Amino acid sequence: MRRLLHIMRKELIELRQDPKLFGVLFIAPIVQLVVLGYAATTDVKNVPIVIADGDRSSMSRELISQFEGSPYFTVAGTVTTMNEIDDWLEQGRAWIAVGIPADYHQLVGAGRPAVVQVIADGTDSNSTNAAMNYAQQLVAQYSTQLSARRAGLAAAPEPAIEARVRVWFNPQLESRTFMIPGIVAMLLLVITTNLSSMALVRERELGTLEQLNVTPLARWELILGKLLPYGLLGMVDVVLVVFVALIWFRIPLLGSPLLLFTCCLIYLLTTLGLGLFISTVSDTQQQSMMTATFFFLTPMLYLSGFIFPIENMPAFIQKITYLVPLRYFIIIVRGIFLKGVGVAVLWPEILALLAWGLAITGLAVLRSRKTTA
Repeated sequence: MRRLLHIMRKELIELRQDPKLFGVLFIAPIVQLVVLGYAATTDVKNVPIVIADGDRSSMSRELISQFEGSPYFTVAGTVTTMNEIDDWLEQGRAWIAVGIPADYHQLVGAGRPAVVQVIADGTDSNSTNAAMNYAQQLVAQYSTQLSARRAGLAAAPEPAIEARVRVWFNPQLESRTFMIPGIVAMLLLVITTNLSSMALVRERELGTLEQLNVTPLARWELILGKLLPYGLLGMVDVVLVVFVALIWFRIPLLGSPLLLFTCCLIYLLTTLGLGLFISTVSDTQQQSMMTATFFFLTPMLYLSGFIFPIENMPAFIQKITYLVPLRYFIIIVRGIFLKGVGVAVLWPEILALLAWGLAITGLAVLRSRKTTA
């Protein structure tokens, strides 16, 4: 028992002498618990909707106020015709579009049922299904109140408004169609970041980094030589994953394959740069793996919208998600796969991803000069 206690004491002393590993073991779980405790929610609320109000009457505004007063919806905008909702749904600015016909007040005033069109973005099948149910229930409750008020009865004799639902981009609301494009983004992040995070650390552990420093290799040649192989492996993974998604799972690729692979190259700049940065703040391969997993990969997974919708998170957490590159790439890959949109719609996300990649790669290169000099 005494020998066992001495060995345990030795291990604890070694842990205490490694402040980076100590931080990973004790600080990272607390940070993750605080952040993910707010972000990890399956509740559906504050769903952004766009209203196509073709009637523009006091009665249509009363219906809109029902959505504005609901905790489940946030009216992101109001347009005049249903033709104007395409951009809102394609760009993800709204999950649901509600179309009020031009003769809405005439039909309701005459006691005839009015049809309200509800169009949902089906790319996130679980959240969309819940949001559609909330929308239908809200319209049905308002219809009942309106009929009862008009008839002066406690219960409505017949519904005054009918909600007719359509689903775009994923009509069957299959979760597989929603998840698999996001898995492409996740796999690229995990594989290339973990591999590149050990690039310089491995040389440092083996004692060969000093030998490389005295060779005629320029700094940029050393860094490119370390990262390009993982970039090539990442693109091979992209081809394999996309092939399996299309052939085996029958996921539609409605957009441009060339745009998809171009965006993957931009994304690889981000993931490889992040891995290189992690290698400059780690002393061992174990540290680099744990730092990548606990401080970067796991938070990014939960804060990117891959599992939990960003709109459901608290406002301060939503602001943090703008720092997550996976957020932008998931929007890009789902937009290309399921919506068939192009650069005209996705350019904000593409620019944000490119800026993130250039920034993290530049920072990593600056740090690598200090750590490998």
